[in-house]
Amino acid sequence: MKKLILITIAALSAITAAQAQDQLIVNPDGRKTVSLNGTWHYIVDPYDTGFYDYRFKEYAEDNSGAYWNENTPKNETEWTEHAFKSPYNIQVPGDWNHQDRMFLYYEGTVWYQRNFDKPQMANVEDLYLYFGAANYETHVYLNGKKLGMHKGGFTPFNFKIPKNVLKEKDNFLVVRVDNRRHAEEVPTVNTDWWNYGGITRDVKLIVVPQHFIQKYNVQLDVKQDITSAIKKKKFILTGFAKITNPAAGEKVTVEIPELKIKEQYSVQGDSIAFNFEAKKVSLWSPENPKLYEVKLRYGNETITDKIGFRTIATDGKKIMLNGKQIFLRGISIHEEIPQEMRRATSKKDAEQLLGWAKELNCNMVRLAHYPHNENMTHAADSLGLMVWSEIPVYWTIEFGNPEVLKKAEKQLQEMITRDRNRASIIIWSVGNETPVSETRTKFMSSLAKMAKKLDASRLISAALEVHHDNGVNLVDDPLGQYTDIVSLNEYLGWYSGTPASCRTANWEVAYNKPFFISETGAGAKGGFHGNKEARFTEEYQEWYYKEQVNMFKTRFPDSFSGLSPWILADFRSPKRNNPDYQEGWNRKGLIDNNGNKKKAFYVLQAYYKELAEQEKAANKN
Repeated sequence: MKKLILITIAALSAITAAQAQDQLIVNPDGRKTVSLNGTWHYIVDPYDTGFYDYRFKEYAEDNSGAYWNENTPKNETEWTEHAFKSPYNIQVPGDWNHQDRMFLYYEGTVWYQRNFDKPQMANVEDLYLYFGAANYETHVYLNGKKLGMHKGGFTPFNFKIPKNVLKEKDNFLVVRVDNRRHAEEVPTVNTDWWNYGGITRDVKLIVVPQHFIQKYNVQLDVKQDITSAIKKKKFILTGFAKITNPAAGEKVTVEIPELKIKEQYSVQGDSIAFNFEAKKVSLWSPENPKLYEVKLRYGNETITDKIGFRTIATDGKKIMLNGKQIFLRGISIHEEIPQEMRRATSKKDAEQLLGWAKELNCNMVRLAHYPHNENMTHAADSLGLMVWSEIPVYWTIEFGNPEVLKKAEKQLQEMITRDRNRASIIIWSVGNETPVSETRTKFMSSLAKMAKKLDASRLISAALEVHHDNGVNLVDDPLGQYTDIVSLNEYLGWYSGTPASCRTANWEVAYNKPFFISETGAGAKGGFHGNKEARFTEEYQEWYYKEQVNMFKTRFPDSFSGLSPWILADFRSPKRNNPDYQEGWNRKGLIDNNGNKKKAFYVLQAYYKELAEQEKAANKN
C-alpha cells in the first residue's frame, strides 16, 4: 500500500475552530460502554421547585432542597420535601408523554434519577456520561455535583466524570429535563409536531483511556475523478482523527482488513489527517449497501466502525451518486411510532419505519424535522436508504437574534459530528419553510456555508416555499443561491384548489441546480371512505397522489431529481384539531396511526416501482 500524503488537521478546510472546541465523543457503540438504560425514578416539577428557591433563584449546589441532592432523612424528625422512589418509575430511553396519561400534554420539568456502580476500569482510564438526546434543556448532576448543561432536543452530548466525584458504589445520578418551548430556542414555540419530552435516547457510560480518539472520519476523497477511479479500480480514501490528551510518541493506526489496508500515522498536535490509495473498493449504493469494518487504534484503545464509501455530487441539474445520475425516490418521516403514540427509540423501531419505506420502493428518506436517533442512520446504512438529515430551524425562528444563530450552529455541528461517517447521509438540511426576508436569508445562508465547511462531501439543502407569479409556480428563493439542490414544499390541491389543479400547473426553477420536492401531501383518516372529492377520505388522498404523479411525469422541469412526500405515517400534532378527522393527529401519513396502509400508499408505491425499473433498464444500457 502506497501512502500518498500526510498533513496536519489544520490543513483540512472542513475542520473549523468550532469543531476543534467540540468535545462530543463519536461512535460510543464502537467503544467500551455500560448502558444506563432501563428503569429510573422521577419527580414531576412544573414549578421548578427542585431548581429554584422560594425567591426564584437557582439553589446553591449543596442546598438540601435542591433535587440533585439525595437528602435522605436520618430519622423521623428530619424534614424533607422530595425523594426519588417507586412507584414513580419511568423508562429510559423514552418520552414521558406516552408513559402515563397525566403526561399526555405535559410540557415542563421532570427530574430523573438512578444509581449506578463504578464500572470496571483502570486507573489510567477516564469515564464519560453520554446522552443520545434529551428534549430540550438538560442539567446533569452526579453525587450532588453538576457535570454540565446542554440545550437541543435531538443531538447527543457527553460530560467527563471527575475522579473525585465518582464513587465505587451507589453513584447518585440526577438529570433535570425541561421541554418547555421558548421563542429564542431551536426549534421555536411554533411547530407542527408534538413536543415529546424526556430522555428520549440511550444513556451510557463510556470508558476510555486518558489519551483517546475523540472523533474521526474515513471517506472517499471528493476531489478524485470517481468515474476514472471506478474504471481503474483505484480509489483515494481520506480522513482525520482528533485526539483527546495526545501522548508523546503514540501513533494512530487506520485499518480496513477486507481492503488489506493498514496505515500508521504520527500525531501532529492533537490530530492526524490521512490520504491513501485503496484498490477494488465496492462502492455503497441502494443496490449495494456495502459496509467495511474500519478499525482505528491509538494506545490501548481500538475503535471499530462499519463504514460505506460513496460519492454524492451534482452535475448541473443532475444528482450524481458514484458518478451516475440518480432519482431520489423518497418519503419524509417523523421519529414516531404511531401505533403507540411515542418517540421511536430502538433498533426495532428503526426497522419498522425504514421497513415501511423499503416496502414503498424508496431509495431515500427525509428524516424530518430534526436529527433522528442513531439507530435510524445506522439502519439506513445497512438497508441502502439515502438520508436527508435536518436541524430544527423551522418556520418562525428569531432570525435577527445572534444567540439563536449560535444555537442553530451548535446543533448543526453536533449533527454532522455524530453522523459524518454514515454513507447513507447524502444531504445536510439547514431548515424548513423559513419565510423569505433579507435577515432570514443571511441567517440561513450562514448555516449553509458552515455545513459546507464542516463537511464538503455532502449536498446542502433546505426545504423552501414556492412563489406564485402570474399562474407560474416559481422557485426563486434567494437561499437557493447557497444550496446544492433546490428543495421545495408544495401542497397543490390540498391547501388551495383541488388535485385537478395539478393538470394546468406551470413550474419554473430560477437556478441551474437539481430540483427536489421535499414535501407534498394530503390528509386522510385511515378507514374513512367516500367520494374522491370529499376531504379526509382515503379516496381524496389517493386522487391527490394520482394527480401529483401525473404532474411529475408531464409538467415538471427537466431539473426534477426526486421527491419525499409528506409523510410516511400519521403523527401527533396539537395544531390539528378537527374533532371528526384529526383529533390531535396530522393525517397526511400514507400509513395511519394503527399501522394500516391507506390507498395512496399503493399509488406512490407503483410510481416508485416504475421509476426503479426505468433506472435499472437505463443502467443496463
